[in-house]
Amino acid sequence: MKYSIVFCILLAFSNIILGQNQPPAEKSAIPAPSKGKGKIEGVIKDSANSASVPFATVAIISQESGNPVNGTMADENGKFDITKIDAGVYDIEISFIGYDTKVIKGISVSEGKENIDLGEIKLSQTVQQLKEVTVVGEKPVFEEKVDRTVYNAENDAGNKGGDATDVLRKVPMLSVDLDGNVSLRGSENVKVLINNKPSTITATSVADALRQIPADMIKSVEVITSPSAKYDAEGSAGIINIITKKNNLQGAMVSIDGSVGLRASSLGLNGSYRKGKMGFSLGGNGRWSYNTPGSFRNTQTTISETGEMNENVQYANTRNFHGYGNYQFGWDYDIDKNNLLSASAKIGFRNGKNFQDDLTTETYQGGALENIGIRNVFSKNNNTNLDFNLNYTRLFKKPMRELSFMALYSRSKSVNDFTNSIMDNFGLATVSRLKNLNDSYNQEATFQADYQTPIDSTVMLEVGVKNIYRNVTSDYKYFSAPGSEGPFSELTNNDLSNRLNYNQNVASAYSAATVTLKKVYSAKVGLRYEYTTIDARLQNGGESIDIPSYGVLVPSINLSRKLKSGNIVKASYNRRIQRPSLRYLNPNLQAANPLNVSFGNPNLDPEYTNNFELAYNAYIKRSSLTISTFAKNSNNAIQSVRNVKGDTIVTTYQNIGSENSYGFSIFANVKLSDKFSLNGGTDVYYAVLRNNVPDPIYNASNEGWVANYRLMAAYKLPKSWEAQLFGFYRGRKVQLQGYQGGFGIYSLTFRKQLKDGKGSVGLGAENFFNTSFRIRSELVSPVINQKSTNVLHNMNFKVTFSYKIGKMTMEDAKPKKRRKLINNDDLKEGGGGDGTNMSDVSSGSQSGSEQRQAPVRGKGSGKDNRNK
Repeated sequence: MKYSIVFCILLAFSNIILGQNQPPAEKSAIPAPSKGKGKIEGVIKDSANSASVPFATVAIISQESGNPVNGTMADENGKFDITKIDAGVYDIEISFIGYDTKVIKGISVSEGKENIDLGEIKLSQTVQQLKEVTVVGEKPVFEEKVDRTVYNAENDAGNKGGDATDVLRKVPMLSVDLDGNVSLRGSENVKVLINNKPSTITATSVADALRQIPADMIKSVEVITSPSAKYDAEGSAGIINIITKKNNLQGAMVSIDGSVGLRASSLGLNGSYRKGKMGFSLGGNGRWSYNTPGSFRNTQTTISETGEMNENVQYANTRNFHGYGNYQFGWDYDIDKNNLLSASAKIGFRNGKNFQDDLTTETYQGGALENIGIRNVFSKNNNTNLDFNLNYTRLFKKPMRELSFMALYSRSKSVNDFTNSIMDNFGLATVSRLKNLNDSYNQEATFQADYQTPIDSTVMLEVGVKNIYRNVTSDYKYFSAPGSEGPFSELTNNDLSNRLNYNQNVASAYSAATVTLKKVYSAKVGLRYEYTTIDARLQNGGESIDIPSYGVLVPSINLSRKLKSGNIVKASYNRRIQRPSLRYLNPNLQAANPLNVSFGNPNLDPEYTNNFELAYNAYIKRSSLTISTFAKNSNNAIQSVRNVKGDTIVTTYQNIGSENSYGFSIFANVKLSDKFSLNGGTDVYYAVLRNNVPDPIYNASNEGWVANYRLMAAYKLPKSWEAQLFGFYRGRKVQLQGYQGGFGIYSLTFRKQLKDGKGSVGLGAENFFNTSFRIRSELVSPVINQKSTNVLHNMNFKVTFSYKIGKMTMEDAKPKKRRKLINNDDLKEGGGGDGTNMSDVSSGSQSGSEQRQAPVRGKGSGKDNRNK
């Protein structure tokens, strides 16, 4: 009932906006539409490739008065029609950003000639010839579309030399912490797709996957907050779709991109070749980070089961060395004008080494120092992944009718090991060693079929089926050894050494319809059904984990209204599920830090979430403004449960929580001149967290405001130079038992285009006013009080460069065939329901105790397999 009231309030707000955008007729600067019988229609397309130009502005101008008498905006397929036109002679003016304005003169509407079809209207891209350099009108850095927000990363000069985490920090509604964990409007239950499809690169760990994707490879990032039924049911917060650069041109070209910096370097080499109907691409990028020292301090007070109070202080210096790579091969073949075949193979890797030097634990009793323990911690986080994708698309004579078949095979291996070297009280000699080996494998086989067809000019129907089979294993072992050189012996306790086998099958079907009325109202409604079966077993002892099969029906509704001004109001509702990954399921004891240990719960159920959203998009001259409000309720939420054993905090996970959030986002993109542009905004929400544990000792709740801010300014300087300033701040985050401290980053980048137009050089500086900054977090309960401080050194200076060899030319104009791709990415990653990742880091686990493993789906689970 509470959320029905919230949704009614949102709809009432929509009516207020609609009323405000319809001024009284006597004061309106826009002529009231005429009431004749005439009708003018047509389809707007790009003259170079015959692709539709969506949302172009169409104005009808009276030749007699020279004033506009009517107008509209084309739909997402470039179609438009304007009705109730009086008899007369008119000029039709069509305009859109990045294209030359086109005027069709002398269109006569008269009796007997009332319905006029202009057919295909071709717009030419804005082109200005300057000696040997051709300047083509570019897309804006940010775009608002009907169902998503798009960040065109390739047009942002500041992205050279970074990785996907740097790119995503600039995207509205997203927040990326310093561990690379992504959240959308405060929720880490986000599905990340790459080129509209899933990958085991993201299945293993979203944070690790983002570090594997160099920024130079990214063309754009799409944020979808209200997915339709065509997308998999998984992912309570929404979808992030990362589009990498592709090339559909004729000819051959090789490009090199790189950067050298104080703390990181990168190098990429990419090549493309296309001749006639066939195209190939081959390339890759690597990135290395180094010289990243840090430190942490953790003060922890616990009350044991016997009522004994324990006080401990931990501190250590940290070091990290990481290498990332992503390499891919692509092939596509146009069999004929109606049939397309494409395939791709991709391999990626991550090699990470993390050190905690002299991790010191001081134990106090009654304020007096009782004991000191010292150890060195080394952890290794490696990952390799391989994807094969094969797609076939069949087009039909009837426009927009399409059939596609897709198959995907993915496999990844993750190695998450740590070794503790336990020292004497003076830190001079190694007394003993403890080692944990944890190898995880994730492989998936997916088949998908989709069919879409227009029923008439106002209705589009989509149906599809999909099946995903997953096999995941986690083989974990503990070993101990005396001294610094003695041999390791395996610990045979099944709680410490075992093998988890996890098989899952998700079968799904969906049906969705898009209805457009009078080119003003549109609705997308759909239903998706998914049925999941799971077989899980611990190998040692043959213990089977009882996880019953289950089905879930997921509805989605998206509504929009186009106002006379061209602005758009949108409202949506969807129900989602969020399945746990192996991080939450794996019973492997993660104990690199002896005071903070954790293990998973194989019996977890999925979370269920209701999402409501209302958004308003306004376009004013060369600027845009987006305002959105949302309400979200999650029940059966997966949250951390912390117990105390002696002086150790033991963390596991249960379906015991509820998470509610209410908030709004504001984002503006302002082009002050042809040289100077600004964009920025804020995401603000109020979070309410409950764990519903009946025991008052462990019962927890918290609530409060959370806000994120971002600002980016770009300016074109003389002599082909350009400058960009970027800043981002994430405020303090409310957690179930305390808070996680906020942090901010900023950068200044200069880039110069070379005279031949084939390359560029640049300089960049990041966080240049401060050599380090501190993040403070706190965890509070009746039996735990923990205060942590992380110190990070992230000042960076870098040199960037790029150069292209060869030449590509445009293909002959012909309709583009859509490349269809499979989307699988449906796991709950990141921290627990209270977002505890950063607090785990602060307590001394950042360098190995938090082990990322291949994801699987738990009880009632399945993957967010998104398909576009």
